Parts: sequence; structure tokens; C-alpha cells
Amino acid sequence: MKKNIKIATIGGGTGSFTILSGLKNYPVELSAIVSMADDGGSTGVLRDELGVLPPGDARQCLVALSESSQVLRELFNYRYTKGGLKGHNFGNIFLSTLEKITGGFDSAVENASQILRIKGNVIPVTLKNTKLIAVLKSGKKIIGQHNIDEADISNLKKLKLEPRAEANPKAIFAIKNADKIVINPGNLFCSITPNFLVKGIADAVRKSTAKKIYICNLMTKLGHTHNLSVVGHLNELEKQIGKNVIDYLIFNKEKPDENLLKKYSKKGEYLVDYKNLKSGLKTKFIGGNLLSNKIFKQAKNDAIKRALIRHDSGKIAKIIYEL
Repeated sequence: MKKNIKIATIGGGTGSFTILSGLKNYPVELSAIVSMADDGGSTGVLRDELGVLPPGDARQCLVALSESSQVLRELFNYRYTKGGLKGHNFGNIFLSTLEKITGGFDSAVENASQILRIKGNVIPVTLKNTKLIAVLKSGKKIIGQHNIDEADISNLKKLKLEPRAEANPKAIFAIKNADKIVINPGNLFCSITPNFLVKGIADAVRKSTAKKIYICNLMTKLGHTHNLSVVGHLNELEKQIGKNVIDYLIFNKEKPDENLLKKYSKKGEYLVDYKNLKSGLKTKFIGGNLLSNKIFKQAKNDAIKRALIRHDSGKIAKIIYEL
């Protein structure tokens, strides 16, 4: 009997949710390694007030992999619209409460995994309470993932975690044992890079014999990736994990609805350019029509800006599985 392919994904919240939602429909063993740098919205409040680790990105991965009832999945994504809990997400509160009861975020995720009956494992990249810091070329420091997300960091010198964070041993184990490693789409500097700033993660990815797959973002972000093409995104990623590590880069060639593009262009954000792909690189570029036809709307009282143009989880999963 053919053994299931072991896939380790690395990323943040929404991008991981999309990719995991597609991959769970295939005969694969999934390990979702998730960033612990989030400090915006409901997650940020819980971190500040309760001293817990950030639950938001882990919650999205748990819901994506859940094989429980639709009602239970919706419950974990429910956001309060009134009263003292306004803006908070039920799943975030649940995970933070579990962390307090069990004494650790790792055990909180394990217990939530059983309740939601997830297919695979959700693994916090680190169990250290750490903050993402951007150091600009001017010497100015921007502290916190949410603040960095909102700032213009086009003159970025470096990103770092303070205090320094060691990798969760479970994350290293998942990377070492994977047949394929997938770096999910997401905010390049706020959701993806923080994973590779955790000591041991980038080194484990470099040393792994797995196929390494990077799913490039659909849209640029003003002040962050506004001038980056597909190759530019790859170059930025390689600064963290090393040159010639990525085997396959999956990118979108499909044009979204004009009205959606106008909404983005008003913010100075555009489709990532895929022209002038470099030949001679180790990385193989795989382009396709990869957009979701679903209409995404911002939830009420959600303080975080969400992407309206997203990947089709089924199309991406099919490419990853068949590589």
C-alpha cells in the first residue's frame, strides 16, 4: 500500500487557511507550521491583556483542517459584534483560555485539534513570546507585526525577533520528515519571514531533501512589496532561507475582476508581475489561472485588513500534490 505523502506547510493565517483547505482533500499527512508573530486585532488584545501566545493564525489553520461539523467550524471563526467582546473572535478566546488551563500554547493547540477533529497537525513555529521588529535604514525601529504591517518599510534594513526565539522541536521534526515543504502565500515580511527568523527553521529547510515549493502572492503591498515581481518575491525569500533552495515557484497568470483591481489600485496595490522570469535558476516557475471565484467580504468589527482577491485552494492543492 502506497504511503501518504508528508507535506509541511509554513506560513501565517489566511494564506495557510487557503492552502490547507485544499490539501486536506488529498491522501497526505499534513503538518501546518504557523507563525507566532501576530499581534493585531483580537489576537493583539489577548496577548497584551492575558500574556498569552498569539492564537489567531493557529486558529485559522485548525479550522482549515477540521473535519468536524460546519457549525463547530463557524463557531471557531465567529467574531463578536457588540458588547465588551466586540471585535474578538471566539476561537481566539477559546485557545487563549485553553492555554491558561493547560499551562501552554502547544497543549492548547493539541486539545483544540482533538475537539475540531483536524486532519493533520498544527504546529506553532516557536513557543517563545516574541515580537517582530523592523529596523529601517534610517535607524528607526518599528515594533510589532501589526505596526510593521501598517508602516512604509520600503527602506527596510532588517527584520528580527526580540527576544530571540528557538524553534519548536515539533516544527523541526515536521520539516525533516516532509516529502514536500510548502511556503504559503501571505504578507511577505509580516507572516512569512517571521517563521524563518526563528532559530533553526531556515537551516532545517535548507538541509531538507524534500521538494520545496513557494506559492507567490497575488497582489503587491504598498510600502512593502510594491515594486516586487514574482522573481523579486523569490529574491526576498532567499535572503532568509538561502539561494537555490526553492525547487518550484507557483504563480498566478489570471486577471481578477476590474472592480476588485480598482479597489486595490486606490491603495497603490497591483497584480504581481510575472514577466521576465529568469532562466538558469534552480527554481522552476509554474504559472496558471489560480484565482478563486468566491467573493470575499470583510467581517464586521474585524480590525485586520483581509485580502479580497485570493487563490483557489483546489487548484493550488492539485498542483502541489501532483508535483
